[in-house]
Amino acid sequence: MPFFKTSDDLEIHYQLWEAESDLPPIVLHHGFIADSDVEWVAPGVVRLLNETGRRVLALDARGHGRSAKPHDPARYGEARMSEDLQELMDHLGENAYDLVGYSMGAVVSLLTAAQDRRVRRLVIGGVGAAVVELGGVDSRVIGGDVLVDALSVDDAGTVKDPAAAAFRAFVDAIDGDRLALAAHARAIHQRPIPLAEVTAPTLLLAGGEDPLAARPEVLADALPEATLRVLRGDHLGAVRDPAFVAELSAFLDAR
Repeated sequence: MPFFKTSDDLEIHYQLWEAESDLPPIVLHHGFIADSDVEWVAPGVVRLLNETGRRVLALDARGHGRSAKPHDPARYGEARMSEDLQELMDHLGENAYDLVGYSMGAVVSLLTAAQDRRVRRLVIGGVGAAVVELGGVDSRVIGGDVLVDALSVDDAGTVKDPAAAAFRAFVDAIDGDRLALAAHARAIHQRPIPLAEVTAPTLLLAGGEDPLAARPEVLADALPEATLRVLRGDHLGAVRDPAFVAELSAFLDAR
């Protein structure tokens, strides 16, 4: 399994599905707690994109999947994850890439596209107005000490907040590193993102029942060149709506 070492000496796991194409690779960045297998492989997103003839790359963010999992909050945050992604593209020698990010990965992708002109096209999902209003995922729905505490306590049965309990159950179901994830939860990006600097054409996909993607039109309006599509499903279900991969594939295949 391929790994690369970041500039701050962490090993990041990635997977690459090759294909013959004159278009750049599609890079997939998952959301919080998930990893590339849970978010992209299991729902068939990788397979369907690869079957269209596109090269596909998916990485596990630090603290997730098979990547390194330090427990120090100073090693986390979406800005640091964006550096990891750009360093991986440097490592692989990619001159251009299409970028897809969901939830936490959407914030990482927006930060990346605002800096890295190699991003040809951008697809983000699982986020909405909070990116404009808070500078990241919607911590008004779940975040702060409630989420950190839910991830840190030994007994999941003591977590009373329903949203926090759902996140904790997800972590336990995939055997995630709770303390690494709690470290990231302490460092989530909540500062203004220079959305006006995102020059890549952008597709925003939002589940109609997703509280973490509320009022997605606010985010779409804040981006220079964005198209909004509202799909069926909540935060976890939207990725599994067949329209999700159909919309992003059609958008990314444009020249």
